[in-house]
Amino acid sequence: MIVGIDTSDDAGVYKLNEETALVQTLDFFTPVVDDPYMFGAIAAANALSDVYAMGGVPLTVLNIVGFPISKLDKKILADILRGGADKVRESGAIIVGGHSIDDTDPKYGMSVTGTVHPQKVWTNAGAKPGDKLLLTKPIGVGIVTTAIKRGKASAEAIELVTQTMAELNRVAAEVAHGFTVHACTDVTGFGLAGHALEMARGAGVGIVLHVSQVPTLPETRAYVEQKIYPGGTVRNMEWVQGDVSFEGVDEDSKIILCDAVTSGGLLFSIPADQADAMVAQMQERGLAYAAVVGDVTHDHPSKIVVRP
Repeated sequence: MIVGIDTSDDAGVYKLNEETALVQTLDFFTPVVDDPYMFGAIAAANALSDVYAMGGVPLTVLNIVGFPISKLDKKILADILRGGADKVRESGAIIVGGHSIDDTDPKYGMSVTGTVHPQKVWTNAGAKPGDKLLLTKPIGVGIVTTAIKRGKASAEAIELVTQTMAELNRVAAEVAHGFTVHACTDVTGFGLAGHALEMARGAGVGIVLHVSQVPTLPETRAYVEQKIYPGGTVRNMEWVQGDVSFEGVDEDSKIILCDAVTSGGLLFSIPADQADAMVAQMQERGLAYAAVVGDVTHDHPSKIVVRP
């Protein structure tokens, strides 16, 4: 076992031989958008992301389905599975099976197996003082999807958050393989602050995040001002309390940094002298929101400081 459950990493990694290690992960959830096809695509992108976050390449996928077959039209299930299958095809992996149960609410996700060279595994525990932190997708996803559920989201916001969640982290990982990656994780349920805290704890380093540099979906702050955000975001704020210090940061920004994300971007810790080139290459490949969002430091080990 190369990576297990000790450091809250994104997937397990098991060494098969000197050239190959298995990367294994599983993720599923209830719908975050109304469109069944896009829900399937988002669930697939979210599950596949864990393999990319470990530096691996996804190979095979098993579908995991819960569906109220006697209550909802079977076409909805077909569309969910089609969305997932198309996204898996885009990743280069293949679906080899799965399992379904009759459930009270729709649920969909995947168990994904990939491979990585045992000496080239990315973990969330290798950040080094002097590194820059680079984020590849905007945050605010949980806030915007909550606005969708409450009927408050604009058509533009719905389209952008849907495409953001459905975007594979494949290109981000491909670009990063051309640079020195000290640590990586994907930003999902614990929010940017929570996953950065796991990175700080894993390496015993301090992290500084700069609010003004963090890419955020348009309209996110407007929804927060209307008190529109998910319960998971509130729990995230409680979870990081004591280990994350906010210096001169307004309350709305605290909520946004702790927002519970679905299918978020990759958060990399890389040498400072490579950061600008990595951002430039990602933007050239279409990752318009890629940005340096923070620094790794010797100060305040295993804790985070957030500044404007």
